[in-house]
Amino acid sequence: MIERSRTARTLAGGVLLVSGFLTALASSASAQPTSSEVVRLSLTGVVDPFVADYLRDGIEGAQDASAILITIDTPGGLDSSMREIIKAIEASKIPVICYVTPEGARAASAGAFILMACHVAAMAPATNVGASTPVGIGGVTLSKKIEEDAAATISALAEQRGRNADLASRFVTESKSITAQEALEGNIIDLMASSERELLTRADGMSVQVADGASVTVQTAGASVRAVNMTPGVSFLHDLFDPNLAFIFFWLGLALLVLELIVPGHVFSGTVGTILLLTAIASFGLLPVRLIGIAFLVASIVFFVVELKMPGLGIWSAAGIASLVLGGLFLFDPSGGVRVSPFAIVPVAAFMALFFGFVVAKALAMRHLPPAQGPEAVIGRPGVVLAGGLDPEGVVRVAAEEWKATSTGDLIPEGSKIRVTRLDGLVLTVEPLEPEHASTGDALPARGGNT
Repeated sequence: MIERSRTARTLAGGVLLVSGFLTALASSASAQPTSSEVVRLSLTGVVDPFVADYLRDGIEGAQDASAILITIDTPGGLDSSMREIIKAIEASKIPVICYVTPEGARAASAGAFILMACHVAAMAPATNVGASTPVGIGGVTLSKKIEEDAAATISALAEQRGRNADLASRFVTESKSITAQEALEGNIIDLMASSERELLTRADGMSVQVADGASVTVQTAGASVRAVNMTPGVSFLHDLFDPNLAFIFFWLGLALLVLELIVPGHVFSGTVGTILLLTAIASFGLLPVRLIGIAFLVASIVFFVVELKMPGLGIWSAAGIASLVLGGLFLFDPSGGVRVSPFAIVPVAAFMALFFGFVVAKALAMRHLPPAQGPEAVIGRPGVVLAGGLDPEGVVRVAAEEWKATSTGDLIPEGSKIRVTRLDGLVLTVEPLEPEHASTGDALPARGGNT
């Protein structure tokens, strides 16, 4: 009995040991991704609610992949949208790799915060990161309290990933911007890679800490990459928050509203102008816009209107074009990597010079034309009865046009002179002219018409 008891205990101990070993293996396996696929998401353009929703859903829906790759090229954007993206990255149970690419791209302002939040931060050569001082409308730095909060946030993100928190905080306090090489040497990023494939190869084997403090080894070497893009509708709305479109929409919206004011009755221009202006203002809330740029754009409208009211040598038009160009150049703070392209400024300036010089000028000239003579203008006009006479209906010629007519009395013979007394739709009521008026013919003035 004693031997059997020892045997039972030995077997039980072996079962527990094997069970514990298998449990440890299962736990280790659960901490590692089960797929050799990398899901690629893209952060391009302004950080707005549309891109925040896209990245959050993309991260949450890719938790079965081996890693998530987010390519970054952004001038920054909304603080609330940035924080939503950061929360999604921190909640991820698989590594999130952020890569500032292609060459010439930047992770400015909110983009720098997002880069610091990623488990692996990488940049391509000839890219930059930083310039994260929070600014409001007019390019004015917000309160010290907001600046300190932003500095503390980016420092905490850098510390969490084992990066240079002091240098990261200077992105906010000094609006500092550094190159990819400087970021690598300053321990702001983990890798610098010339291509996506090089990045995935070099990131393979890195150990990172994901959600709930779990440690995961990055497994990306040789992994397939699957791109998840925005839906067309969301992409269209996101693309509206572009600095070039914001410039075009703001100025064109102002121009159409001015056209509605100086040439009333064009409901379409007023409606479209209002929509464009509101869209531009919404974009200004996401971009580092400067008041001096807005002032130049408004001044350009004023100069063009003055040229219409006081035509002369074109001095006011020249001032309007110059103000339009300066408005485009100074509309955004370039330290944030945001600027209006000359390829947007020059065509707009040329188009608007033609628009105000010809379209609006012609519209104003039309306001001074005498009112067009509609059918009502024939009342009181003389005419002549055509073939068949009026008995009491027939056809007459009035104001060089043929009309159906009916007489107020008896038969009016062909060739008789008549005068229009009433208009019902397109049918005239006429009466014969008195003999003393018949000789004047069509020269008789129309009652209520032009002489």
